[in-house]
Amino acid sequence: MAAFPAVLQSEWTKLRTVRSTAWTLAPAFVATVGLGALITTLANNNFDDFAPDNSPFDATGTAFAGIILGEIAMVVFGVLAIGNEYSSGMIRVSLAAVPQRITLLAGKAVVVCALALAVSLVTVFTAFFLGQALLGGHSVGIGDPHVLRAVFGAAGYLTMICLFSAGVTAMLHNQTLALGVLVPFFFLLSPILSAVPKVKSVAHYFPDYAGQRMFLVYQESGQPYGPGTGFAVCLAWTLAALAGGALVLRGRDA
Repeated sequence: MAAFPAVLQSEWTKLRTVRSTAWTLAPAFVATVGLGALITTLANNNFDDFAPDNSPFDATGTAFAGIILGEIAMVVFGVLAIGNEYSSGMIRVSLAAVPQRITLLAGKAVVVCALALAVSLVTVFTAFFLGQALLGGHSVGIGDPHVLRAVFGAAGYLTMICLFSAGVTAMLHNQTLALGVLVPFFFLLSPILSAVPKVKSVAHYFPDYAGQRMFLVYQESGQPYGPGTGFAVCLAWTLAALAGGALVLRGRDA
């Protein structure tokens, strides 16, 4: 039986040596920070157009405007981190070295989670502090009420989206198919359903919508739930995807 620390070391080595996979995290930083800087600059220069009429201006959420692009890179990283071994056939070698399939998937998930969380924390803190600097007199401090929670919530959201994508890829055993499912789900199906009155209540419990509640400083009027419930819903989707991946891996040949 392979020891779990050895599995972690092996998975880290595989992920680190396939540079194309690791480098997919760079666009998450660039897109999130870059677009956030652009939006906060526009907000500061055109504050009357950005400030809502009946609720306080969310300076933290404005700095995180680029997360919608950053999550694309996180989805791709989660898919490639699991799917590369299936596309290359190396999964058979991994299973021969670690016959305990759940242990193998757990090792992959822990390594992916650690790297995604580290990048996410650097990304969101950079986006926050740069955004507040660009907002000038409209900025908030990290110690203001609910702000630090929102910053960590943004990092948690990006990390869970990555793990969710990894779990879906483990279920499908094909990175092209996984991307073909995940990208339309997050960037077409979910936004479209959110705009349709009769079904938008269903879309409110999709992982992207729920996760985006996690970095709200102020709960918006008319929204169905706040950050705590958003975290629970997003976590449930993530755990369900990983559990589904584990079930498929146990019952299906590589």
